[in-house]
Amino acid sequence: METAVHHAIAALSARAQLLDAELAPGANPLADTVIRPLTRALIGVGDTAPAAPPESGEPADRLWELTKDATRLLANNDLPELREAVAGLQHLSCVFAADERILNNRIAELAELQGNSPTRIDVALDGPYLVSNSESITNWLGEPIRTFPQMALCRCGASETKPLCDGSHTRVGFTGAKDPTRVPDRLDTYPGMTVTVTDNRGLCAHSGFCTDRAPTAFRSAAEPFVAPTGARADELLAAVRACPSGALGSPQVTFPERPAAIEVSKDGPYRVTGNVPLDGDVPREHYSLCRCGHSRNKPFCSGMHYYVGFQDPPISENPSLYEWAGGLPALTRMTEIFYGKYVPQDELLAPLFARMSPDHPERVAAWLTETFGGPTLYTQQYGGYDHMVAEHAGKALTEQWRARWAQLISRAADDAGLPTDPEFRAAFAAYVEWGSRIAVENSQPGANPPPHMPVPRWWWVCNATPGARISALAPKSEVVVETPAADQPVGFTDHIKPLFREMDRKSMSFAFDLWSHDDVTQHAEAILARLRQGSMPCDGAWPAEHIDTFARWIAEGTRA
Repeated sequence: METAVHHAIAALSARAQLLDAELAPGANPLADTVIRPLTRALIGVGDTAPAAPPESGEPADRLWELTKDATRLLANNDLPELREAVAGLQHLSCVFAADERILNNRIAELAELQGNSPTRIDVALDGPYLVSNSESITNWLGEPIRTFPQMALCRCGASETKPLCDGSHTRVGFTGAKDPTRVPDRLDTYPGMTVTVTDNRGLCAHSGFCTDRAPTAFRSAAEPFVAPTGARADELLAAVRACPSGALGSPQVTFPERPAAIEVSKDGPYRVTGNVPLDGDVPREHYSLCRCGHSRNKPFCSGMHYYVGFQDPPISENPSLYEWAGGLPALTRMTEIFYGKYVPQDELLAPLFARMSPDHPERVAAWLTETFGGPTLYTQQYGGYDHMVAEHAGKALTEQWRARWAQLISRAADDAGLPTDPEFRAAFAAYVEWGSRIAVENSQPGANPPPHMPVPRWWWVCNATPGARISALAPKSEVVVETPAADQPVGFTDHIKPLFREMDRKSMSFAFDLWSHDDVTQHAEAILARLRQGSMPCDGAWPAEHIDTFARWIAEGTRA
């Protein structure tokens, strides 16, 4: 049955179709994210509006007007298809904003048009998560992702613009149905001597926070999964609090009121906190939503991302310590374990930190984030280097305190699941030693630390980055390349570059780039000598035919 709302939607669709060919010729940026959901909203309604007349003005300006009109319509007509289309329009309008000032003004105007209702998430039928009025979406490093009043987050795992939906769910035939063979949604209760733990295996996202930290209480290879006397009470309660899916619970655990937030975890689910309503249900304090498209318990994550090899784009070739550690969430996890678990039970450190502020773990995590090459959180939020110096001034810290602090922060890093590769731990330990000794020095009576220094920026020890060496435990990989025929010219791109594996390139990156024609040409004779000696690559000599190909390339003039 045709209504005024359907007539308005049809008019929006007609305008969007005119714009689609003009905004980015050949790309059709509105087809899947805007026109398709609007068309779906009109199924069964019939012809509701005449074709839109030609419009004057620049396409980007017309897009902005269309976005505002669609947002006004959504404010009074809560239709899921319209919500999805508005999400696409708001994103594109902000992409086409000429500068940051215009972008911020547009977001503010759209928020006013849409209305300042609480954050909510709705699940589109076989489509994206429709997130309304979310002010906090972060990536797995804890860095903020630009938000709009109405957003559509990818649920099928195939979007090229993750975490935003680009309409790929329609092209890949995504279905949001639950798998009938999924683990049942059932709450089991396990009373212990001091703590009662509840567990819903059907909600588990298999993040491993419980099994990694208290493996004798949370047993991945035994039944029942929970053994409530297998760990100390504080370890059990900490595991319940850390569970991102909400599968674990306890009558003894309460959560502080947290603002609504969504974390896009690395290669895994959306982790939602802060009692965000999902599809109008009773709000849960926290839960994990599938992002790979293969969960057996959609929309909730069931851990299938591990099995289907779901991956986000890799981090940079030369990651900072902050990135490699796992960003702010990982560092905060570590500091909370350190100050919540190790400090209170230590006879040396407990008195020293007895009156620390409740947010002290977050402050230290912000300092480490900035020090390890991440955002300048400590400087922005707490006052930078001068504030840190003031925190230690006059405390007369001792070597005994310092050594215990260094010892236990390393244990907390283990518990928090920070990387254990030698390269990261060498850099981590080096900073802990250096930073803690500086803190002791600055805390002595009469000390005069240099004022107004920048927060230090720590790096890999001797540029020994992950992948710069070949692990003794790595499987030996063979390079399979086509050897050029005797009468075929040898070229760098076709015949030489493929001989060098990515690990070979990383292991020599301190000296030159093995995938660079210019670098390899400059060092060709030295490389050939090491190849013939068998000392390069370091995990085994090249076959004779590969060395002969490299020698031919030199003899023929190092052709590109």
